[in-house]
Amino acid sequence: MAEFFTKDFRAAPYWWDRYPLDDRTAPDLPNRSDAVVIGSGYTGLHAALQIARAGRSVIVLERDALGQGCSTRNGGQISISIKSDLKELTVKHGADTARRILQDGHASRAYIEEFVKTEGLDCDFRTSGRFHAAHSAAAFRDLRATIENQPKEFVRQITLIPRTEQRRELGTDFYHGGAVYHDVAEIDPGRYHAGLIALCRKAGVSIHPKTPATLLDSDHKGATVTTPRGPIKTRDVVIATNGYSGDLSPWHRRRIIPIGSYIIATEVLPSDLIDGLFPTGRLVSDSRRVVYYYRTSPDRRRILFGGRVSAGETDTRASARRLRDEMIRIFPELAGYQISHSWMGFVGYTFDTLPHMGRQDRVHHAMGYCGAGVGMASYLGMKTGLAVLGDPEGTTGLEKTAFPPRPLYNGKPWFLPAAVEYYRLRDRLGLS
Repeated sequence: MAEFFTKDFRAAPYWWDRYPLDDRTAPDLPNRSDAVVIGSGYTGLHAALQIARAGRSVIVLERDALGQGCSTRNGGQISISIKSDLKELTVKHGADTARRILQDGHASRAYIEEFVKTEGLDCDFRTSGRFHAAHSAAAFRDLRATIENQPKEFVRQITLIPRTEQRRELGTDFYHGGAVYHDVAEIDPGRYHAGLIALCRKAGVSIHPKTPATLLDSDHKGATVTTPRGPIKTRDVVIATNGYSGDLSPWHRRRIIPIGSYIIATEVLPSDLIDGLFPTGRLVSDSRRVVYYYRTSPDRRRILFGGRVSAGETDTRASARRLRDEMIRIFPELAGYQISHSWMGFVGYTFDTLPHMGRQDRVHHAMGYCGAGVGMASYLGMKTGLAVLGDPEGTTGLEKTAFPPRPLYNGKPWFLPAAVEYYRLRDRLGLS
């Protein structure tokens, strides 16, 4: 497989080239704090920022380098982050909660744009829109029905693109048309994360990479978080570990399904090739259950191509070949080009495909973004920080839903291989 890789190939995220992970450990770990946040991704940092700016002391613990998880490994696509529609949510949760959940989804998209603007973060944020491609004729019909039946209070600007006009959006005949979602935005996730770290440090947050939380004891009065560097007594804890939730809290681990998502970056490509394949510069996703998503890099010199190509493979050289093969199926023009980066991260999925936030005693959580976490993790992190402060603005519709586990599930998704193959078969058969 060596011929597929550039000489300077890195089995690491493309985003890390510009902003390597921060692993600077603060010299002293306080033994007391008003709040301890476990996890240094978007959720944890937004929560910490809210708490610190209210004048409380905050410690952020991270078992690896800062941002080691999916906050610096994702594709940088930002949408409304709720997969279920109003009808489905109403059946499951009632009309009022369903509307509040969708309101949270739309609010998350608005929040991150306003946050980036207000804080002056230089992170290549752009409302580029996304072309959602139909992998079959049936999928295109479903897409048309979805657009035509949007609830009046949650109408999004969406343009249906028939197959005959597809090349004005994407330089391929692989799909059966699609739709442009005009409100979808893009970001450089590594630069965004680095900006969040800088804001937290400026606000006085005590940040500690390579300091895992190994034990958590809590009751209604407070908690003790044990680390290899000593215990910390605190009033509130925020668990913000999402797809990287481990043994610290079995209750949360039973409710989060870690699913690998894989991305490759091409070598630098000719500008006329990029322009031909991505004439509008939009992000792309497709309707397959075993989903693929892709975009150009912010400087429009490379293609970043991602998908869920395996249920358990973590060898990013092996996954690179699978992703490259699929990329070439869609864009045969890329057959002669090499791969410069290949990486993966664990998405935190839930059994009801909804994000969740809530609290048990003094332990708060926000997690389960189901592959759409850039905006929602930021938003729910902010909301969780407000909840810790007792601010009524910290409430959401999502906390009104039960956070379901499954019998026989303890954090290791033994059922994933069969599920992935089942959905892959449906995709091959063109079923929606």
